[in-house]
Amino acid sequence: MNDFNDPFASEDITPPISDEWEAKRRVACAIQELSEVLVTSSPDTEKMHNIADQLEKTAAEFSRSPRLYGRLEWIKSGNHGSFGQVSHELNPLGGYANPIAPPVNTWIEGDRALGHCVCGWVYEGPPGSVHGGYVAAIFDQFMGVAQKLGGQPGMTGYLHVNYHARTPLNTDLRLEGELVKVDGRKTTITAKMLADGTLTASCEALFVEPRRGILALENQQPAK
Repeated sequence: MNDFNDPFASEDITPPISDEWEAKRRVACAIQELSEVLVTSSPDTEKMHNIADQLEKTAAEFSRSPRLYGRLEWIKSGNHGSFGQVSHELNPLGGYANPIAPPVNTWIEGDRALGHCVCGWVYEGPPGSVHGGYVAAIFDQFMGVAQKLGGQPGMTGYLHVNYHARTPLNTDLRLEGELVKVDGRKTTITAKMLADGTLTASCEALFVEPRRGILALENQQPAK
């Protein structure tokens, strides 16, 4: 599998595989910029209402486009790429066409997983710092990809995060992960997050492969 087909094979961000994904990335980027401006600006109220009117109109027009709900539907259509490629675009933490993603870039290098991301003002928790919930979510995404080191995809069984120092905003956050062990359907990963060389958080996570595989989840009902 070459780097183009595997978006997690190298640090380089793989380009969109089609004009549609390129356009969707542009829209996502514009929404991200708008969100950053929203939480850091204070225009007059009338101007904000005018902006809201424009955005509501755009959203209504956008909603009349053909819709696909869920990544498996995008894959089944046959026109949007593999599971990995679609995830690379739509994942809520690592998707380049998903406006709520920082995004988290993750790749495999030898026997380690590496990654990085930058969290702007929309992710602020404590003053000038990334919200702790997003720190945990970033680990969940990064370590989920790091499962490739063990050769099997699974769902999060637990995520134990230790916060060592505040995680600063608008800073390149470096991620490093290692495979601890694979035990049957269980994969254990450890990881750490660094900002300018300072350890801000570390994590141990357990992932469990579904009995019928990750792609069988579509037809499974949640437990009551």
